[in-house]
Amino acid sequence: MPEQSQTIMAVDELQAIIQRCQILEEADFRGEDFSLFQVAGQKCLEDGYAAQLLEVIQNEKNKVIIKNMGWNLISPLVRCIFMYKQEDDKREHCLKILDQLAQLCNPKELFLGLVEQIEQASGEQACQTVMLLLQPLQTVLLKLQNKKAYSLGLSLAMIMNQLTPLPVPYTKQQIQEDKLGLCQCCNAVVDFTKPFVNEVIKNMEKSSEYNDMELKEELLKFCMKCLKYPLLTAQLEQLEGIEEHPFRHFATEIIDILWDIRELIPLVFLHHKSISPHWKNQEFADIERKNSADSLACLSYLMFVQHFGIDCFPMVFSPSYLLQCNMTHIEVLLKRTEESMLSKGLDLFESCLLRMEDNSLLHQYLELRDFINVPQDLVKVMTLCPIEHLRKKSLHILQLFIDKFDTEGKYTLFRCLLKTSNHAGVEGYIIKNIKDQIHLSLTRACGNIWFTGHHLISLLDLVLLLPEGAETDLLQNSDRIMASLNLLRYLVIKDCESDNQTGVWTTLAKIEQNFLKPLHVGLNMSKAHYEAEIKNKKENRREAHSSNTVCSVTVSGEKMPAMTTEMQLQVLHSALFTFDLIESVLARVEELIEVKIKAVMDENS
Repeated sequence: MPEQSQTIMAVDELQAIIQRCQILEEADFRGEDFSLFQVAGQKCLEDGYAAQLLEVIQNEKNKVIIKNMGWNLISPLVRCIFMYKQEDDKREHCLKILDQLAQLCNPKELFLGLVEQIEQASGEQACQTVMLLLQPLQTVLLKLQNKKAYSLGLSLAMIMNQLTPLPVPYTKQQIQEDKLGLCQCCNAVVDFTKPFVNEVIKNMEKSSEYNDMELKEELLKFCMKCLKYPLLTAQLEQLEGIEEHPFRHFATEIIDILWDIRELIPLVFLHHKSISPHWKNQEFADIERKNSADSLACLSYLMFVQHFGIDCFPMVFSPSYLLQCNMTHIEVLLKRTEESMLSKGLDLFESCLLRMEDNSLLHQYLELRDFINVPQDLVKVMTLCPIEHLRKKSLHILQLFIDKFDTEGKYTLFRCLLKTSNHAGVEGYIIKNIKDQIHLSLTRACGNIWFTGHHLISLLDLVLLLPEGAETDLLQNSDRIMASLNLLRYLVIKDCESDNQTGVWTTLAKIEQNFLKPLHVGLNMSKAHYEAEIKNKKENRREAHSSNTVCSVTVSGEKMPAMTTEMQLQVLHSALFTFDLIESVLARVEELIEVKIKAVMDENS
């Protein structure tokens, strides 16, 4: 009974305030009236009497009061909606009150109240709050005459600020669960923008010299933010078992907006540095430039890999021009470490390369900075990325890139990668490619100048040498050394001294001085060192109580898993086997050289 009397008192208080305000002119409302109305309305909501409050709001006599004071109820109203369960009648009453307030309240005041609620939402309630308030917010924005574009921009910025900290569902299970409601919320936000997109379209149709750019600019900013988050992070491949992939649908909608406001094609061909605003603060300028670079890279991925909006794209550009346009975006993505972004960069690079014929990419493209930077970034992915399938894919794409260049381009690219890769495995791979190009030159009727003669000799100077002479770590450089020896063996077998097409016989003395002799010395030193290590380990093992004595090994400052003496011996023997392998190929190369020289001397005598 006391609870009922308290509730009746709350409703009575509200009625008393309403009755007093009904006889006042709008201009005579005082601050005290606003406060009393808010307190009484909030108490009705919290005590579960939303139905009575709804009656008050729907009463035509109270229209002026609600117009001026109703926005104060937004905060308690949102709290109560989340407090009640989905099927509760009280929740339904609260939703009707929210709808009525959107229709009746002063648009400017209600707008601020709604944006404030979105700003205060966080964590698990962020998406739910945004979805709850989108419809009333849209209603209010459409009523605003002045500052509509500014208010829309503020709303969208606030919404995106609340969503951006949320993790983007990536796996099929995460997308299906949509635990925080992000997938659903993103698509709801796009629907929210549609009346404003239509307004821009109508204005552009009325006049080809459409000057009211503010609304269009706010929609463009929103699309750019969406491209960076969630689309840059999202998994956008079609997933089996998901009929309509929410992020693919979202991507389609964003592309459609850009097309409708006539910004899609200009953005695809826009270099990211040119769209950054002029900030006085350099830190802000750098952040804005990075954000726009990420967004444009994602846009290119959507168009050229996933083919969103490709029907709108003019099919008049050469594959090499499209590659050139996309190299900036590929570079942006390959510098990232996140799997979702790295994979997008690799997919975009592969897609551009597959459009091209082999040997069709002119060597002049290597004068462009991006064409040098991107293969170097690709090498970093190949050697440093912890994700195996991305490492393998990057190697495949590097070979594709090599295959697309003309002969001079291949030559220039090989020189660049040999100088910059700093990785024996990559250098070995490049040397194998050089061997393949030499083979093509020697077996074709019309050879090329880049992999024979003085150009090849210049390239061999980079290949047939030990980086640090006899002191070179032969184990670490074994891939490069074996590839170099195999190349030299091929040259000696294929190119007769009398022909000397490759020039290898002219430069043989230099090769022996810079490569073969230091390699002999290095092998002897390395084998002696490792044999001594094996001897020490065996002696230490006999002295130890158990052969399972464990030691720790530190590599590059990181402690590796503990190794037993047996495991250490196995590693040392494996190193010796590598040295034996190098030594056997070296011996075979020297034998071939000696046989060829002797044959020539016999002919001359």
